[in-house]
Amino acid sequence: MSTAEFAQAAMQRGIAPRDMGSVKERLAHAQRLLARRGWTPNRVRDVWYADARCSAPKWEEINDLEELSGLKYARQELRTNDQIIANADALLMGSDPNFYSAFVAALRAFHRASRGPGTEGTEE
Repeated sequence: MSTAEFAQAAMQRGIAPRDMGSVKERLAHAQRLLARRGWTPNRVRDVWYADARCSAPKWEEINDLEELSGLKYARQELRTNDQIIANADALLMGSDPNFYSAFVAALRAFHRASRGPGTEGTEE
């Protein structure tokens, strides 16, 4: 799960879950809550909708989302993902880059699919 996916999931599931009402009400709630942490309304909206043009959430923002949403171990999960990707990238230094690059791509796709939003084990 990327940081953008985690941030979107934390907002939409933890900070402003569906039982709060419409998306408009939920987004406004998230904007009010995160404004206390220094987030701008535009930043909240961009992360809510996972706008491709916005920058990835920074660690301070991830920390805010962890605290407010009640999700735990997000940083550890991100470190684990980063380590798995680093290990896979290390395989590219092997003797046959064509084989290893396909292997690494398959490994990344498998890992993303198994840990994507909406799968068990992504929230605690």
